[in-house]
Amino acid sequence: MEAKSHIKVRNLNVYYGSAHILKDITIDIPEKKITAIIGPSGCGKTTLLKCFNRLIDLQDNVMLTGQVFVDDTDIFDNSTEVIQLRKKMGLLFQKPQILPMSIYDNVAYGPRIHGLKNNKKLSEIVQHYLQEVSLWEEVKDRLHDSAARLSVGQQQRLCLARGLANEPEIVLGDEPTYALDPISAEKIEKKFLELRKNYTIVLVTHILRQAKRLADYVVFLYLGNLIEQGPAEEVFSNPRDSKTQSYLSGQFITSA
Repeated sequence: MEAKSHIKVRNLNVYYGSAHILKDITIDIPEKKITAIIGPSGCGKTTLLKCFNRLIDLQDNVMLTGQVFVDDTDIFDNSTEVIQLRKKMGLLFQKPQILPMSIYDNVAYGPRIHGLKNNKKLSEIVQHYLQEVSLWEEVKDRLHDSAARLSVGQQQRLCLARGLANEPEIVLGDEPTYALDPISAEKIEKKFLELRKNYTIVLVTHILRQAKRLADYVVFLYLGNLIEQGPAEEVFSNPRDSKTQSYLSGQFITSA
């Protein structure tokens, strides 16, 4: 049975000033699957990711046409509540974006912002989501230490726990293992594979091996154009477009 689309992009164009960054993109992101957005640097992968949670709004001199639907709601419609939209989406950056506070307070931050004051419930949430990212056993005796004292790999898992504590439906990752050592990266990858049964996961990655290990669905961008999309097994084993074939084999692509 074909997976339901959680995010739908229709005829999306993004301009930074006169630069046309994304060109008439139409894609479907399947629900509760891992979608990998691949392509060389500068092809528009991160810009596309920023459109999903409207972080694109924070860019200067941006013009956007087309539509992005999340749960069949046009997120660029004037009636969209951006805060509620972003609450639906956790986001991991290349480098961990920890808050300057304790491990405990990092995870409790979102629930507190949204009005939860019960300390017993907050502690249950903190433990649950630290367990969810396999960090609890490593930090349970130092929850009130500064998060800055954690290793980079632990910090990235803490950021994932903080995002999940907001109870999102979608997890976005912009090269989330970029700054991690191989062991820490493997822990994050394993966690994504576990989380996909409950969350829609969209990852930007330059690492083709990672995309092959994780992805259920693949979107390939080149110079702002959508070149190919489809089930990962089909794209990686039998790509339809010659540019996809060239990129996957490490060859230089000569034209858009």
